[in-house]
Amino acid sequence: MFLVVFVKHQGKRHEVEFDPSSTGETFKFQLYSLTGVEPERQKILVKGGQLKDETDLSTLGAKPGQTFMMMGTPSNGGAALERPKEKMKFMEDMTEAEAARSEGATPAGLVNLGNTCYMNSTLQTLRCVPELQEELQKYSASSSSSGPDLSQFRMGGNSLDLTSALRDLYKQMSETQDGFPPMMFLNALRTAFPQFAQKSKTGNGYAQQDAEEAWSQIVSQLRQKLQIKETTSNEAEAPSRSTADVSFIDKYLSGRFESVLECDEVEAREGGEEPVRGEDVFLKLDCHISKDTNHLRDGILAGLEEKIEKKSAVLDRDAVYTKKSRIARLPKYLTVHFVRFFWKREAQKKAKIMRKVTFSHELDVVEFCTETLRKQLVPVRDKVREIRKDEEDVTRARKRQKLAHKQEEDRQRELKAEGPADEKKLVKDKQAENKDGDAEMADAVYKTDAEYDAERAASILAAKQELYSLINPDLAKDEGANKSGLYELRGLVTHQGASADSGHYTSYVKKQGPIDAKTGRRKEEDGKWWWFNDDKVSEVEAEKIETLSGGGESHSALILLYRAIDLPSAEEVKQ
Repeated sequence: MFLVVFVKHQGKRHEVEFDPSSTGETFKFQLYSLTGVEPERQKILVKGGQLKDETDLSTLGAKPGQTFMMMGTPSNGGAALERPKEKMKFMEDMTEAEAARSEGATPAGLVNLGNTCYMNSTLQTLRCVPELQEELQKYSASSSSSGPDLSQFRMGGNSLDLTSALRDLYKQMSETQDGFPPMMFLNALRTAFPQFAQKSKTGNGYAQQDAEEAWSQIVSQLRQKLQIKETTSNEAEAPSRSTADVSFIDKYLSGRFESVLECDEVEAREGGEEPVRGEDVFLKLDCHISKDTNHLRDGILAGLEEKIEKKSAVLDRDAVYTKKSRIARLPKYLTVHFVRFFWKREAQKKAKIMRKVTFSHELDVVEFCTETLRKQLVPVRDKVREIRKDEEDVTRARKRQKLAHKQEEDRQRELKAEGPADEKKLVKDKQAENKDGDAEMADAVYKTDAEYDAERAASILAAKQELYSLINPDLAKDEGANKSGLYELRGLVTHQGASADSGHYTSYVKKQGPIDAKTGRRKEEDGKWWWFNDDKVSEVEAEKIETLSGGGESHSALILLYRAIDLPSAEEVKQ
C-alpha cells in the first residue's frame, strides 16, 4: 500500500509515493529522479538520524502527508537537468557501422580462409596501434606507384598494394561486429610475398605459415610504403621550412642499437686490433630461449650478445668475435619475439621449444640501454614509480580514515542510544586517551570526499608537472620514442602446437577505455582483454594472459607488443 508523503529540498516541496515495503535505497532513487541529486549525495533526515540504504521503510512509521527534509546537491554543481543536446539513438535504430563503433561493441573477427590463422592473429595485434590506423586512412598508393589507387572501387589496380589492402581491411573491420573475410589482403600478401602462397604437402589447400614471418614481412612493407610528414620542432619560427617524409614504422616501431664487435682472442687485441663500433636499426627484440631462460629478461639479455666467426686481419685467420649491443633509441611500440622455433634437420621442419618463459604486463628495459640513454630515462622512470607509490599510500590512508570515522560514528551512536550515563563515559574515555597522548585525538577532523578529491587533484597536477620537467629535452622532441624506459603490454600472438608449420595461432589485445564524448579522451580501462580466435571474439580476464608463458603444446606467447607508458603532455601540466 502506497502513501503520499512530501520531501522538502532547497525550498521546494516534492510529492512522493512512499512504499513501506521497500528500502531506503529505493526511496533515494525516487528522489534522484525528482531532484537530480545522486543517492550517495542525499541526506534524508528521519527519526534517530539519517536514512540509510538498507533501512526498511516500514520501520519509520510514516503517515500520509508527512514531510521529510532532504539535503544535498548534484555532483554537477546543482545545474538544472537539461534535455540532451543530441537525440538518443537506440541500438535497433543504428546502422551496422554505427553499432560497431558504439561503446561496448565487440570488435570484428577475421574468417579463416584456409590455414590463415597466422595472418589473422598478426593483423589483429597490429590493429591495436591507433596511430597506425590513423595514418593508414591518409595513405594513397598513387603517391608511391605509377597507377591510380582503384582499391576503393574494387577494380584491381593497386588493390594488390599491401598497404592499401591493409587500410581497406581495417576500415571494413571498423564497420562490423561480425567475422570479416580478409580475401583482398590475403591476395595482396601472397602477391607481395609468394612464400605465403605455398601449397600444403597433402595437396589440399594452402600450407600453414609462421606468424612471426608474416609479422616481419608486413611491417617491412609498411616501412617502405607508409610515409608520414615529420614537422621540425622550430617550424613555427621558420614557417618556410619544408617538412620531411619519414617512415611510420621508423618513427613508432623501430629502435636503434649501438654495438661493439671485439675479437675474443688476446693475441688479436695485443696485436693492435681495435673493437669495431657500429649502429643497427631493429624492428623487434629477440628473446632467445635456452635451458637457463626462465623470464623474458633472461632471453633479451642473451639476444644482446652474440658470437660471430670471421677472419681477423691481425691474426690472418678466422677467429671468434663477440658482438655486444645496447639500445640507443627506444620506440613507442616495442615488439618482442620469443624465438621458439628452430630447424630440426631429422624431422625437416621448424620444431617448437616448449620451455616455459614468463613475461610481465609491464616491462622495464632501462638495463638494456646505452649509458647515455639510461641517464635520460632513469629520472623519469624512478619518478613514475615514486608517484605510483604515493598514490597507493594516499588511497590506503583514505580508506583507514573512512573506517576510523565510521567506527567513531557507530560508537557515539550506540552510546547515545543507551543513555546519558554512557555518553559521560565516552567523554571520560576520550579525555583519558588525550591525557595518555594517544595518536587518535578526540577532536580529530575528518575530510569530506569533496575536500579529499580537491587535494588529490592538486597533488596529481603537481606530480605531473614535476614528472614533465624531468623528461629529457632531446627525447621530448622525438614523438615516437619511449621517454621512461617503461612499457605496458597491449597485444600478443600465441601459438598452439609442436611446430611453426602446424598448430593454431590466436591473438590477445587489451581493451581500450571508451571515448568520453565530452572530452574526446579515453576513459579508464577495465583491465580485460579481447581474445581473437579467427572469427570468434571473446572477452577474457587479465589473469588469462599469465597462462600463456608456454611449458607445453598449449597456447604460448610468440610475439609481444608493448607500448610506452603514458606520460603527461604539455597541455596536461598547464594550470
